Amino acid sequence: MARMHTRRRGSSGSDKPATDENPEWSDVDAEDIESRVVELAEQGHDPSVIGLKLRDEGVKGVPVPDVKLATGKKLTEILEEHDAAAEYPEDLRKLMERAVRLREHMAENDQDHQNKRALQNTESKIRRLANYYRGDEIDEEFTYTYERAAELVGDE
Repeated sequence: MARMHTRRRGSSGSDKPATDENPEWSDVDAEDIESRVVELAEQGHDPSVIGLKLRDEGVKGVPVPDVKLATGKKLTEILEEHDAAAEYPEDLRKLMERAVRLREHMAENDQDHQNKRALQNTESKIRRLANYYRGDEIDEEFTYTYERAAELVGDE
């Protein structure tokens, strides 16, 4: 999505190593990993943060470089199995949080045209992403409104 609203190029990032098995130095039991994932989710962490914590802190002191290689399931699949998944996917929720912050900023600073454009772009991304998730990850009837996004951000 790097070139969606600008002419600039996206930033490059590192790729995951091309491997199909868990490294032997990370021999944590899959059940221990799943219980730690659910525990972190119950503490209110997002899936991306859970992955970072497993990589950095590990389970019982042993790092987990890749949850999918270690357990055979994606992190979000583990959360869904244990009914710990969030109502909305993380990327959509983060965009809605950003839109609420921008809308609140615009209420105080109505001459800030740069942020007005940023709000338009963010809401456009939300609608595009909602179309992608509609019926599968989110309700078929979902439509983005500022009120719904504000309610979501207020719940957290």
